Amino acid sequence: MVNKEIQMQRMWQYFVDATVEIIDEKGIENVTIREIATRAGYNSATIYNYFQEVSHLIFFASLKYLNKYIQELPKQMEKGESALDQYLLSWERFCRHSFEVPEVYYEILLEDLGEQPEELLNYYYDIYQTDLYGEVTEDIRTLITEYNFSTRSKNALKQSVEEGILSKETLLIINERTLLIWQGMLITILNNRRHLTAEEATHKTMQHITEIVNYYRLIE
Repeated sequence: MVNKEIQMQRMWQYFVDATVEIIDEKGIENVTIREIATRAGYNSATIYNYFQEVSHLIFFASLKYLNKYIQELPKQMEKGESALDQYLLSWERFCRHSFEVPEVYYEILLEDLGEQPEELLNYYYDIYQTDLYGEVTEDIRTLITEYNFSTRSKNALKQSVEEGILSKETLLIINERTLLIWQGMLITILNNRRHLTAEEATHKTMQHITEIVNYYRLIE
C-alpha cells in the first residue's frame, strides 16, 4: 500500500471514529460536520476531501454497530439443521439487534446514500474488515457485505431452493414480504407509533416471518 493510500485510510478512521463517539454520546440526530471535525482535530473543509456529505460519515460510523450482530451470527446459524432454519435464525438475530438501535439500522439499510453506494461500502470494508469480520465463513461474509438489502435476503434463501425446501417461484414472494414486515416494524418503532421493547418487536416480527416461510415450505 502506497503512502497516499495509508494517509487516506488514516484520515477516514479519524473522522469515522469521531462520528461514532458523537453517536454514542448524543445520538445520530446530533451529528454535525463541525463537531466531527473538532473531535478529529481538523477543520470542516478537510472532511470534504474524504467524504461527500455528513450522511456518508453517519452511514460508515453506523456500520461499526454491526460488530455484535456479526459476532453472534455464525454461532446462531449453527443451530439450524437446514438452510431455511438458518435463514429464520439469522432473521431472529437480525431483528433483535436492529430493534435495539433502530436509528442505526435505518441509516445502514434504508437511508439514501446517493450515487455509487456499493463502491463506498466496499472501500469502507477494505479499511475496517478486521474489526467487522473477525473469523466468519464466506457465506456469512457475503450476507453481510451485500449492500442491497433485498438482494442480501434473497441470497440467503437460494440455498433453501437448492435443498428443495422452497420452490424457485416463491423465493421472491417470501423475500418481498419478509422485508416489508421488518421494515414496517422498524419504522413503527422509530415513529413511536407503538411502544415495544426490542424483544417484543422481535417476537411479533418473527411470528409473521415464520408464518410466511412455513406457508410456502414444500417439505418439513
